[in-house]
Amino acid sequence: MTLKLDKVNRGPHLSTLVASSISREIAQGRLKPGDQLPTEQQLAQTFGVSRNVVREAIARLRSEGRIWSQQGRGAFVADQPNATTLTIDYEALQQAAAFQSLFELRGILEVEAAALAAKRRTGDDLTAMKEALVTMRDAPYGSVMWLKTDLEFHKTVAAATGNLYMVQFLMFVSERVRESILASGNQQRSEDLAAVTLGEHQRILDAIEAGDGDEARDAMRAHLHGAANRVGLAGEQPE
Repeated sequence: MTLKLDKVNRGPHLSTLVASSISREIAQGRLKPGDQLPTEQQLAQTFGVSRNVVREAIARLRSEGRIWSQQGRGAFVADQPNATTLTIDYEALQQAAAFQSLFELRGILEVEAAALAAKRRTGDDLTAMKEALVTMRDAPYGSVMWLKTDLEFHKTVAAATGNLYMVQFLMFVSERVRESILASGNQQRSEDLAAVTLGEHQRILDAIEAGDGDEARDAMRAHLHGAANRVGLAGEQPE
């Protein structure tokens, strides 16, 4: 078994890059079902990263159904690594067309999620949204923490739909979007943009709190249109 593994470039998502590289070996048949992966130490040396980074990558591959692990034996390629698991290749998202397609998918989901949330939200849901927005205001605009708290706000909106699959699928897509934004460095940064973005989120929250599904849908659509512009994307938003 000859693997084509190289050291990964330094960045905020080393574990994602490691997982993507191993996934590529599986997809291209150099790692076959049942094959044992190199040890954590070997992978760490090969990629030039810490063992903690390797553990995070292995955990991600395991959650995606690509590999399985056994205590004391190591990690192995799953028999059918792509049979039922949705995966989005990290490196493919560095291409503008792929990233725009993913952002478009996110928009379709989030616009309808906001409308559903306006109809189904509970008092606890509204409290969670407000807390997420307060935390977001305290984070430096465009930073890793800002994007993390932004994602948390959108997660609370998805949770307010009461649809577990909506939460899981939307968070999967949104996390891939967040990773790509961080890796590309395309996020614009300014105090004016921070105020605009926070205002967009407040409008979404106000509409959901008022129980106005149409306004929540419009507010989310407007926010995603603005977000697309801020990361250098163009194109129509979901109607």
